[in-house]
Amino acid sequence: MNAGFSVLIVDDEKMIRDAVAAYLSRMGCDTFQADNGKDALQIFKKEKVDFIILDLMLPGMTGEGICRQIRQESNVPIIMLTAKTQEESVLEGLRIGADDYVTKPFSVKELFARMEAVRRRMTGIASSEDASVFEGGLSINFGHSEVKKGDAVIGLTRSERKLLSAMAAYPKKVFTRDELMEVVFGDDTDSLDRAIDTHIKNLRKKIEDDPRNPNYIKTVHGLGYKFGGDRIK
Repeated sequence: MNAGFSVLIVDDEKMIRDAVAAYLSRMGCDTFQADNGKDALQIFKKEKVDFIILDLMLPGMTGEGICRQIRQESNVPIIMLTAKTQEESVLEGLRIGADDYVTKPFSVKELFARMEAVRRRMTGIASSEDASVFEGGLSINFGHSEVKKGDAVIGLTRSERKLLSAMAAYPKKVFTRDELMEVVFGDDTDSLDRAIDTHIKNLRKKIEDDPRNPNYIKTVHGLGYKFGGDRIK
């Protein structure tokens, strides 16, 4: 990460904020700090923020609430800080658009490695500039990361776009959960297996006419998932 890359650190523990900020500064990042949701959102709206480190357990507004508000207007990368006992909160955070999580206690080196991995994944999986159109009106422009259903642009999180792009690039191929976890999280994380199911469920709600009877993201029982849409263009 180059100098000028700005990171908002949101945690109510000053020791954690200061330790993360000090390390990121040595890595060439600019940092902002907030110990509560209200201040975090004010900083986000006022400053140019390229990355957010977000604790889930905050006084007042929760980390999930902050993430939900930010996702209404931005796809800025977000890594959540969680306790080991917060599995359901992790799944909820991923569902509403967080990109990854780190479990407390953690090393700042591990956190920085996760940030770099998220940034690498932001470059996308498929490089084609052409849009593929599938039966049912779904179109995917891989190069511009734009997904449409008919003429309407569908708002997907970065993780959802990664999953859809990977599967649509190889129609009919069965992807195991491990393969899809690597697509979303890379190979340097011990993310929850259920996180993929959460992303798939959320993706189906957005692109399928009937999420309970999907045409595009199909379950292959005992194996994983595959993209079932037929390309017409």
